[in-house]
This record gives sequence, C-alpha cells and structure tokens, in this order.
Amino acid sequence: MELFNNLVYEYQKGMRDLSLHTCKKSEVKSCLDLLDKLNTKYQLFDISDDKVNIFFGNEQCLTILNKFSHKELNKISPYEDFILGIMLGYSRNEQYKRILGKI
Repeated sequence: MELFNNLVYEYQKGMRDLSLHTCKKSEVKSCLDLLDKLNTKYQLFDISDDKVNIFFGNEQCLTILNKFSHKELNKISPYEDFILGIMLGYSRNEQYKRILGKI
C-alpha cells in the first residue's frame, strides 16, 4: 500500500497525469476505496487470476487508454506503448529510444 499511496500523492501534487499500480485482487478494494474518497477516476484491467492493473488519474488519459487496440499491455502497438509511457511520466528520452527500437 505504501507504493500506491506514493503514486496517489504524486498524482495529487501534479507530478503525474496518469499512474499505474499493479496489485493482488485482494488489495483492490482498499485502493479503490481511497480513489473513490479522493474522487479520482480509475480503470481496472485484470492481468491474471490474482493480479490487477489499476490506472488512475486524469480523465483524458483514461479515455485515451480505453481507445488502445488491446487491454493487455504486452499486445499494444509501439505507438500506444509510447503514448502510455509519456502519460505515465516516464523519461521522454527513454521512451524515444524504446519506440525507435520497436519500429
């Protein structure tokens, strides 16, 4: 929960437009309760029988995420991967290198 709380803090302070937290399904309720309390938008994606990706933050970013070709991150296009990395606040230079290595 400490990592999740840090991501929430960074979003609230404007350091991130979008955050991604991967957790066990047993932890989801606690995370969503906090996001609901803070009136923060989120989107859930199951990644296995016992794990979930929770994306939360800017509503526009979540709308873009929902337009991706696949809900499974390992199947999105290189361009979608680039966009996602930028929205998550990853290093732009690393994202440039990453996409150039994929196209």
